[in-house]
Amino acid sequence: MCDTLYVSARRSATGTPLFAKNSDRERDEAQAVVSLPGATHTAGAQVRCTHIVIPQVSRTRAVLLSKPWWTWGAEMGANDAGVVIGNEALFTRRVNAEPALLGMDLVRLALERADDAASAVEVITTLLERHGQGGACAVHRSFHYDNSYLVADAREAWILETCGRHWAVRRAGEVDAISNAPGIGTDATAVSPGAFDAFRAAGWLAADAPGDFAAAVTD
Repeated sequence: MCDTLYVSARRSATGTPLFAKNSDRERDEAQAVVSLPGATHTAGAQVRCTHIVIPQVSRTRAVLLSKPWWTWGAEMGANDAGVVIGNEALFTRRVNAEPALLGMDLVRLALERADDAASAVEVITTLLERHGQGGACAVHRSFHYDNSYLVADAREAWILETCGRHWAVRRAGEVDAISNAPGIGTDATAVSPGAFDAFRAAGWLAADAPGDFAAAVTD
């Protein structure tokens, strides 16, 4: 399993937040730790992610990433504003092999563009709705998945789960974790517009059932 863990400053023996992730990638897939400086970009610039090209922002933050050698994005990382993000493969009812953003691309994009944990969540959800997620998630075999994220800064943490272009987010508890299965049920702080209507139309959620993200999307 792949797991990301969070402990708040109040619950940590050190008095500082703790964040950790293990990454269960493929055999013989080297994962590099890379440091990238902040940069400014000209108007109209684009950024080539793993499978697609999207518009670049005017300024990107310095980041420290742990990334599979073949991806543009990263499994985990931190930026110079103190934002940290870990990514998990999330196995849902939806499989999309069409090239789009990988969850790992969204980790890096959020770290490069966000000032705090809340804005990192906004970066991911905005780009997800605009560009979608999909494409090969492995280099040695056919493998596709949706994604979840644990996003934290010095003050707070959020858990974000996705299914296609839909998403649900909740504030993380003082001790919290994510793995490879959806876990946000009826306790979501926010859900993407139209998500439950789409799930009911697909037959994933009964018409009279409460809005339970995990119950609807879990494979």
